[in-house]
Amino acid sequence: MKKELRAPFFVVNPKAYLYGEKSLELALRADELAKKYDVDVLFTVQHADAYRISQATENLIITVQHMDSLSPGRGMGYVLPESLVENGVSATFLNHAEHPVQVSELVNVMKRADELDILTIVCADSIAEAKAIATLNPDIMICEPTELIGTGQSSDIEYMRGTNESVKSVNPDILVLQAAGISSPADVRKALMSGADATGGTSGIVSAENPVEMLESMLKELADFREEQA
Repeated sequence: MKKELRAPFFVVNPKAYLYGEKSLELALRADELAKKYDVDVLFTVQHADAYRISQATENLIITVQHMDSLSPGRGMGYVLPESLVENGVSATFLNHAEHPVQVSELVNVMKRADELDILTIVCADSIAEAKAIATLNPDIMICEPTELIGTGQSSDIEYMRGTNESVKSVNPDILVLQAAGISSPADVRKALMSGADATGGTSGIVSAENPVEMLESMLKELADFREEQA
């Protein structure tokens, strides 16, 4: 059965900025903070680091940045979903602007993910694309303009609200994550104020002077917002 996420939740997405020992170090601290603030935290890893980090942590939802629709057998060079599950992976990103996927393949990958109870986190970069992809019923959608990725500039709150509403109008059960340019606790609050179910960050965390301190301040802001809404 797929992991049931508690909104609001948070995604720590180091992409390829961190790997190996550095990725593990941040994952261990994120694991502690997830427990401290009682927040569901998805932590993305390099495929080669999945087993090591899944074994070393207890509170993180281990997430990869891509997988393929391959089934066991022939398929040299592709990411086999079954291998991810056996290495502790519970979720995967799909169709990120830095790794786009053709619609036909996206459908096939999502079908394989459903078969194996892997959460799908599917990206869109416009309101129109968000609405179209929502018809495929991913578990989570990330709505972020491509031009804002990694800039430290977050989406306009009206864009956030528009994409949230577009996705929910197709399927209210899809969880919506706003994550473009999230680089401060204020950005975390803005994303949640827009009605998003989650937020998260990459460069805003890994490029901070103290990444763990920044991550904690973001998670505290999320937990404070949750308490205010309770």
